[in-house]
Amino acid sequence: MANAPVEVKKTAPAPADYWQNLRREFDDMFDRFGMRGGFPAFPLLYDREPAWRFSAGVKMPTPAVDVSEDDKSYKISAELPGLSADDISISISGDMLTLRGEKRQEHEEKQANRHISERSYGSFERSFSLPANVDQAGITAAFANGVLTLSLPKSAAAQSQVRKIEVKAA
Repeated sequence: MANAPVEVKKTAPAPADYWQNLRREFDDMFDRFGMRGGFPAFPLLYDREPAWRFSAGVKMPTPAVDVSEDDKSYKISAELPGLSADDISISISGDMLTLRGEKRQEHEEKQANRHISERSYGSFERSFSLPANVDQAGITAAFANGVLTLSLPKSAAAQSQVRKIEVKAA
């Protein structure tokens, strides 16, 4: 019995589309978490596109954001190092608040035997769905030390609906 043949089930290799779709899903996942920094993934052997083809615009990683709430308002703080207030755009359309920004850096160094010129450009966009109880006309923004702080006040009706519930010790 130890030498009895065992039937091995043979399967066909996975089609090329399977591997391309899997790679695309991983690339999308890394993009969502800002881990690729807006640069294309390393080319693999089965790529059909040339390795040097970049997307139309290079994007910056999505900025880190803190959201907090108190009785009177919501606060959104976004870390935007290296940007100035002029590089940032904030807009509201319906119940969507959108932050946009673009970073441009240029560095040029000329010496007798060398010339170095570096340029980097990147943009980001991040949108937030606003709660119904936000007073959109009262939204304010402040930018200091690379941190954008948005204050989204709650409407008077929403503030009056807040009531404190007493906790009794058992």
